[in-house]
This record gives sequence, structure tokens and C-alpha cells, in this order.
Amino acid sequence: MSVKFTGSFLLAMLLFSCQEKNYKSYEYELGVISNPRIYKMLAEDSPEKQMVDLKELIPGIVLDIRYATKNNFTGNRIYLLEKAYLRLPAAKALKRIEAKLNKQGLGLKIFDAYRPYAATVKFYEVYPDTNFVAAPWKGSKHNRGCAVDLTIIDLKTGKELPMPTPFDDFTEKAAHSYTDLPKNIINNRKLLRDIMTQNGFTSIPNEWWHYDFVGWENYELLDISFSDLK
Repeated sequence: MSVKFTGSFLLAMLLFSCQEKNYKSYEYELGVISNPRIYKMLAEDSPEKQMVDLKELIPGIVLDIRYATKNNFTGNRIYLLEKAYLRLPAAKALKRIEAKLNKQGLGLKIFDAYRPYAATVKFYEVYPDTNFVAAPWKGSKHNRGCAVDLTIIDLKTGKELPMPTPFDDFTEKAAHSYTDLPKNIINNRKLLRDIMTQNGFTSIPNEWWHYDFVGWENYELLDISFSDLK
């Protein structure tokens, strides 16, 4: 009698037998998938876990990946490639949002999306304040491919709509509750928040640019490089 094994069963066996090779615990003892082969098996078994290149799915979207430059709060280049990835359902939601904004002559600019876990550790080393950077002992929703940092641009000019602060501003002005602002800036912040929350994302209190995809807890923490995702 032959026995047939499902993809899920084989994947579970491989994860168990190769755990030390495929997970990095780091000093925080947090399981993070770091082997591209394991990620690919997970994505094949559950297609919604596929990481999607946003520029390929949404050609008109604008990228300003700050961590691929020195123009960020660390002062260092963290990423080797200027890429933005999200899990498939989150990427599709962002595509719907872009289409709706385009009808108003607007579009999205992405500052950051999927973030390898090693970058989260680095951010905490540089700025150990979990009000503004993710706690490495928990991991970030960015590490799960389920968070995006973004703003809105005017398609005619290519310029960003005025917002309360620049990206990665660690002051009280970055909070959604901050109201000592011109009315047009409050309206722009609300426009971004409304269209994101109406399409499957949630905001966080202290960063107007950051949005998490609903259901993020169903996706694993990853430390896979952009080049390996390609």
C-alpha cells in the first residue's frame, strides 16, 4: 500500500528536521524564517503567502525606498536594492487603492513595505524606542510582509501632498491625534487614512504613514533578502 503525503505534511516535516538551519533565533529567541527554500515551500502550499513585487503588480506606483539610501533616520543604507514587496492579498488591496486614487488624479508613493528581520534588529540598536521602532523580541509586521509606509502624491506634479511631518518623524506631530495643523494637512492625512482603512488596512496611533494589513498574524516573520525574493 502506498502512502500519499500532502504538501503541508511534507513542509511540516522539513521545517522540523531542518529547524536549526532554517530559523534564526538571534538573541531574542524569536523564530524567523531565513531560508528562501522554506519561504518558497510555504508560498507554494499557501499562495496567499507569496511575496509580490509592488512595482511589477502596480507599474504606476512610485517608490522612494528610504532604507535603500542614506536618507533615513539611521543615516546608513540598510537595503541593497530599492524594492517593495507585500504578501499577495495586501499587494492586491494596494492595487485597488492606487486605482481609486488615480481617478482623483492622485497616486501612492511607497517609503517601505516588507522589511527583513535583520533590519528591525538594526533599527532598534540605533533607536531603542518601541514607540517608533518595532521591538525585535516581537518582530515587525513589516517582517511579515503585511505593513507598508506610504503617502499620497499628485500625479500631475509628482509632488507629495502636504502631510503633518516627513516620513520617519519621531515627534508628537506624526500622531493621528495631533491637530495643531492647517486644515488641508489634516484633510490629506484623513484622505490617506480613509482609503487605506476602507481597503483592508489599519492605522497605528503615532505614525500617519504606517498601515498594517488585516490578518497579518497569519503570516510568518521573514529574514529573506530582496535578491532572494527576486
